Amino acid sequence: MTFEEILEQAIATVRQRRRVSYRALKLQLRVDDDVLEAVKDELVYAQRVARDEDGRVLVWCGDGAPASSDSVAAESQPGDGERRNLTVLFCDLVESTRLSGQLDPEDLREIIRAYQASCAEVVERFDGHIAQYLGDGLLVYFGYPRAHEDDAQRAVRAGREIVTSIGALNARLEREKGVRLAVRVGIHTGLVVIGEIGTAGRREQLALGETPNIAARIQGLARPDTVMVSAATWHLVHGYFVSHDLGAHLLKGVDTAVQLHEIQGESGARTRLDIASARGLTPLVGRDPEVTMLLERWRQAKDGHRQAVVLSGEAGIGKSRLVLVLKERLTGEPHLDWECRCSPYHQDSALHPVIDLFHRLFQWHPVDAVDAKLAKLEEALHQYRLPLAESVPLLATLLFSRYMLPFEGASLLLLATMVAVIVLAKRQRGAALPPPPVVQAPGIAERPAEATGAAR
Repeated sequence: MTFEEILEQAIATVRQRRRVSYRALKLQLRVDDDVLEAVKDELVYAQRVARDEDGRVLVWCGDGAPASSDSVAAESQPGDGERRNLTVLFCDLVESTRLSGQLDPEDLREIIRAYQASCAEVVERFDGHIAQYLGDGLLVYFGYPRAHEDDAQRAVRAGREIVTSIGALNARLEREKGVRLAVRVGIHTGLVVIGEIGTAGRREQLALGETPNIAARIQGLARPDTVMVSAATWHLVHGYFVSHDLGAHLLKGVDTAVQLHEIQGESGARTRLDIASARGLTPLVGRDPEVTMLLERWRQAKDGHRQAVVLSGEAGIGKSRLVLVLKERLTGEPHLDWECRCSPYHQDSALHPVIDLFHRLFQWHPVDAVDAKLAKLEEALHQYRLPLAESVPLLATLLFSRYMLPFEGASLLLLATMVAVIVLAKRQRGAALPPPPVVQAPGIAERPAEATGAAR
């Protein structure tokens, strides 16, 4: 991209989000420090549509008004607080005092910054907001300044990802510094009032109420490298995760006991429909024409006329339920089906639906070591008679990284799809494998009919 294109993207991002950290902007624009500094100079000093905050955040103040000192002062005036339900995550290092006694202050600073950067990247991906860095602790809001219907889920997923990211960071820290880090994460959901506090010299947007305090107390009870949530948060994420009920605990400064849960992992449920299905669904009403149309397309596919159906409509109108009804109607008929879903938590990974499909096909678990996953991958590819020298590095790059590395996306998607079809054919039919597809660079396959004839 040219600098003008980068600048246009930066302006659009800061205008839309109002507040953007420099680190997030650098990741989104995929630029180096020099280009980022040039973008900052252009927005803050040349066009005067943004202002710098503590050297870490760009704040939009454009929309026709220059970023004069008067406008900045007016913007910084404290306003009325806002009442809202908020999910608060508190993350802290384990035994940080002991760590500070073992390390030189400069080394400690470097380690803390690496830890904070890892956490910030995760929080940014789940659209949370780091309200404060408290030494080696982080206070994070989910639901402010931007609210989502699944903020509690985002908080729990972010907590688990923080634990995972620190585990990855430890590999480097052990090698370079001879230390390992561990974190505790506590999460609580409740009512707060958010507004500016502080004096003219320093003001912050903070949530006041018992919710942040309870989150901090819960964090203090968590075991190292675990995520602990309150009953209020668990009620919002129940069904999406598996937990260990720890019973009611008395927290310092809290009058009533709080029921706590330690998150063990994901349940496998991907949507609210998955959770509701386990309890039993109400009858589908008023969708007979749509169901009839889907069954007719299925009959045409069985007759050899391949079909593709697109269901579109407003959120909550029943698209997923129609697909579920079709799958139920096809029970007992020979067919293949597989499901790929986009995820708001993986917007930076274009092929996440394919990656997620592979993780489910190979029955990988988040706790599995990379070597164990690679062994399963090599075993499967060898079984399906695919060339290991070419296919293992290709698929490993896809499956173990959230970002596309130096392979053509078309080739990657083609190979992933073909292998997925073969795996599903074997697992769901239990029949002999079809002749293996021939993979040719840069992504041309022969005999696609045998690999993709799922309707037959």
